[in-house]
Amino acid sequence: MEIFLTYLKVFLVGGAVCATGQLLINKTRMTSARVLVTFLLAGALLEAVGLFGYIEEFGKAGITIPITGFGKSLAAGAIEGAKKGLYDACIGGLASVAAGLTAAIAFGFVIALISKSKPKST
Repeated sequence: MEIFLTYLKVFLVGGAVCATGQLLINKTRMTSARVLVTFLLAGALLEAVGLFGYIEEFGKAGITIPITGFGKSLAAGAIEGAKKGLYDACIGGLASVAAGLTAAIAFGFVIALISKSKPKST
C-alpha cells in the first residue's frame, strides 16, 4: 500500500507541474519555450530559498523529472561552488549537470546518425 501512496504523490506533484504549464500556455500568451524557462528558473529559485528539498521529499520524481529538477541541479552546483570562490560559483552549475548534458548530446548524435530525416510536409 505504501508504494501506491508514493506513486500517487509523484503523480499529483508531476501532474500539478504539467497542469500549471498547460494553464500558462492556454491562459497567457506564453510560448512553450518561455514556460520551460519559467519552470527552470522556478526550480533554481526553490533550491536557492531552500524549499525544493521539501517538495522533493514529498513528490520525489514528480518534481525532479520535469525541467524544474534541472534548474535545481544548476542552482545546487552554483551554491556549492560559491562556497569555494567566485570561479567555482560560475562553473559549479555546469559541472553539476555535465554528465546529463553529455549524455543528451551523445544520444542525440547517435539517433541523428541512425535515423533518416524527412522533409516537413506542408
